[in-house]
Amino acid sequence: MWKDRHFYLVLLTGLSFGLLGVALAALGNPENSGICISCFFENTAGALGLHDNERMQYLRPELAGFVLGAMASALAFREFCSRGGSVPMTRFFAGFFLIVGCAVFIGCPIKLFLRMTAGDLTTLAGLAGLVGGVWAGLCSLAKGVQPGVSQSARGGSGWWVPLFFALLMIWVFLPPGFLRESQSGGGAEHAPVWISLGAGLLLGALAQRSRFCITGSLRDTFLMGHRSPLIYGLALFVLGAVAGNLIFGRFEPGFYGQPGAHLDFLWSFFGMALVGWVSVIFGGCPFRQLVKAGEGDADAGMVVLGMLVAGGLVETWGITATAAGVPLPGKMAVLAGFAFVFMTSLLLRERAV
Repeated sequence: MWKDRHFYLVLLTGLSFGLLGVALAALGNPENSGICISCFFENTAGALGLHDNERMQYLRPELAGFVLGAMASALAFREFCSRGGSVPMTRFFAGFFLIVGCAVFIGCPIKLFLRMTAGDLTTLAGLAGLVGGVWAGLCSLAKGVQPGVSQSARGGSGWWVPLFFALLMIWVFLPPGFLRESQSGGGAEHAPVWISLGAGLLLGALAQRSRFCITGSLRDTFLMGHRSPLIYGLALFVLGAVAGNLIFGRFEPGFYGQPGAHLDFLWSFFGMALVGWVSVIFGGCPFRQLVKAGEGDADAGMVVLGMLVAGGLVETWGITATAAGVPLPGKMAVLAGFAFVFMTSLLLRERAV
């Protein structure tokens, strides 16, 4: 492993995530949220008019950067392949419930580690849930649950999601009249556009080459132990983020008064457990789905579209948690997510048999 060039690429990717995640927050993104896929989708959905929360409306350049950076890398190394056709609507709802779980926890798996490395001890419940969800996902796969294998797709279906994000990137610089932008709240907190886009492009390209994924790191650790390169990448992510928070004076350990956090530990556990379970069954965490969509995977593209729609509905339906805790619609949505996973697992297992 130590002589494998890919191993050092994984290390570079993990370190880049840790350092850039903290740097983006220091340069203007919400505190402890330099990178958060679910928050970015909620902001982007608001900018496109998919919800009316005036505090969560901003077209995040990082999202376009992740997809287009992955696409550029895949094209450069001849790994772009338009493929798809495996239970597309099921994947759409998988994307929806990925964002539901993140909204109840207040953050995606990347933000979980960024919050934790800034001293937010409320994330420990979410971490336990994420690990438990990954373990449950592996048990499901061991019992024959399989969403199918993507195949080469006619009509270039793998291009549509990257082209959509290319359009969003254009709108970042040439905003159409219908685009909305917050004047206060999280949507009004953002790093300079060029820095955000550049960071997204770099991380998308690195992740495409290294296959870095938070839930993938935990999954491979269960399967391979210390032989998994991804767990070392995750370790450098943590070390880089801790170092960055110490340098910027943002390391403040404790349970109370943490930005973007609540004390409903049970629902933090359930929210991240749902994210971990869905991620393992459907091939990656929210960030990994963006990267795969950039590689031409139309199945991952359906997950991404589900996440975008969910970014609007979690705000409209009052699912998103706040510092006061998790609202009743959020709890009901997480339970609906578990019902979705159980039902889907039964159907996919029967199909595999």
